Amino acid sequence: MTSHPAADPTDDRVAVVLMAYGTPRTPDEIEPYYTDIRRGRPPTPEALADLIARYAAIGGVSPLAQLTEAQGAALQSALDAAEPGRFEVSLGLKHADPKVEVTAQRVAEGGASAVVGLVLAPHYSSYSIGQYLDRTRQGVAESGIDIPVVGIDSWATEPAFVEFLADDLAQRVATMREKTGGRVRVLFTAHSLPQRIIDGGDPYPDELRSTAEAVAERVGLTEGDDWQIAWQSAGRTPEPWIGPDILEVIDALGSDDDIAGVIVSACGFVADHLEVLYDLDIEAAARAESLGLAFDRTACVNDDPSIMSALAERVRAIAP
Repeated sequence: MTSHPAADPTDDRVAVVLMAYGTPRTPDEIEPYYTDIRRGRPPTPEALADLIARYAAIGGVSPLAQLTEAQGAALQSALDAAEPGRFEVSLGLKHADPKVEVTAQRVAEGGASAVVGLVLAPHYSSYSIGQYLDRTRQGVAESGIDIPVVGIDSWATEPAFVEFLADDLAQRVATMREKTGGRVRVLFTAHSLPQRIIDGGDPYPDELRSTAEAVAERVGLTEGDDWQIAWQSAGRTPEPWIGPDILEVIDALGSDDDIAGVIVSACGFVADHLEVLYDLDIEAAARAESLGLAFDRTACVNDDPSIMSALAERVRAIAP
């Protein structure tokens, strides 16, 4: 990300707080990261060992930190190309430094005329994007400086996002059909949430469905025959989480003699990280293989320039 000199609060410089979940950058950061997720409660030795083993299986740590930085740099580049010097992109993370509130307070105190909040997640939920944007507002409020704060709630059906997913999926479906000679089922997935959130009227499932339907229409897939929705990576808590879980869905498909393979479009995630590289590429893939199903998944957005440019246009459209 490019940096711009501090500006007078009366100028037109807009701070963009680009938000993501965060991840450990080194194995030593795994325990404090896990503790932060658990709201300050240290994990049990068994739970910590399990998480460390999952990271070890994908190389020791997740590439998410570097990918988030690359996404920020790509967004900054797109904004600079459109309006040089007007926007300054800064990262704010939920469970790693720099935290969302700290970044929001810093950019407000740095002289920005307004703040735009953008979360690196396409589907709105009060539990995720809603909380990120609230934390952005909180950070600006703590600065004591009165400037506008606006946020992008959803980009679930952003045309560039839909096109990216659909083009990749179409190729993978055609390839798997040719290789297996059988029917292929596409699973559109996102991170599960506690059922109580959905029971309270949260639109998250509808957000995922809107992406799935848009992509499926573009590829020419029929719900029930060619595609369905599944959920993944549910938290390990006693309360119920929304389903069906992807592993349960794969088990059911494995007992269907008409289904030859499964392709996952993890459209709820926009960067390669643990929930993709382990939960899908290792765990779900192994489950499919054990049932005789071919397995594949679509690529993650990462710092794709077409999508970063589309998000830049959304930032420009709502910037005060």
